[in-house]
Amino acid sequence: MSERRNIYYSYRRDADMLAKAGPLFEATERYGFTIVDDYRKANIIASIGDDGAFLQAVRKTGFRDDCLYMGISTTNNLNMYCDFRIGETSNMINAMQNEKLEVRRYPLIEVSVDDQGTFTCLNEFSLNSAIIKTLVIDVFIDQLHFETFRGDGLIVSTPTGSSAYNKSVRGAVVDPLLPCMQVSEIASINNNRYRTLGSSFILSSDRSLTLKVVPEGNDYPTMGMDNEALSIRYVDKISIKLSDKRLKTLKLKDNSFFEKVKRTFL
Repeated sequence: MSERRNIYYSYRRDADMLAKAGPLFEATERYGFTIVDDYRKANIIASIGDDGAFLQAVRKTGFRDDCLYMGISTTNNLNMYCDFRIGETSNMINAMQNEKLEVRRYPLIEVSVDDQGTFTCLNEFSLNSAIIKTLVIDVFIDQLHFETFRGDGLIVSTPTGSSAYNKSVRGAVVDPLLPCMQVSEIASINNNRYRTLGSSFILSSDRSLTLKVVPEGNDYPTMGMDNEALSIRYVDKISIKLSDKRLKTLKLKDNSFFEKVKRTFL
């Protein structure tokens, strides 16, 4: 950590948040770190808030793979992305000073929508019907037509995102040490006429996934990237693969992914 001294703080700019974060800012500079106003000049990016704030911070700073991210919770709860509590300023700075931290590398997915751009996701990409009508999607793994999905939608999650929206539709929780992506169904139709796999499936980092929306009167689905909606109305083909980049985050040595899962769900 000795060579990483420039910190950019991402937080909600209001009086209440400034009051909570004031002691942290003061301690940051007292211990020899520099607070920068431009995230492009930082080598540590710290989010103050909750998991949603962390996801926003990562997206707004461009998923940088040349710096370290850290999540700071403003409550007494440690979240999936928040390894530190804002009230434990001294412990946090001391850990940074004395190398009591580990760097965790989270897999990311890249999503290309037609010819309208490529987007990165840390949690998941979701494709949902925007009207009260079944969404029909041809699902391709590499070049193989795997199935024709009919239902409310699909979720493509990273390992860390597997404990979020994916888990709520009975997807598996996946170890982030496995570079992969998981595809989970939302209310699929399975009967004598239509059939899907009916369960989540996991693809390795070497696989590509293609989702083609079948134009049956429902070709304006809602698309979500982490906790943001994608502002593209019409969609034909979506290509998804695991990114070559990894998001590097700071964590305390006694706070592994499965310790977080246990604390959150068990």
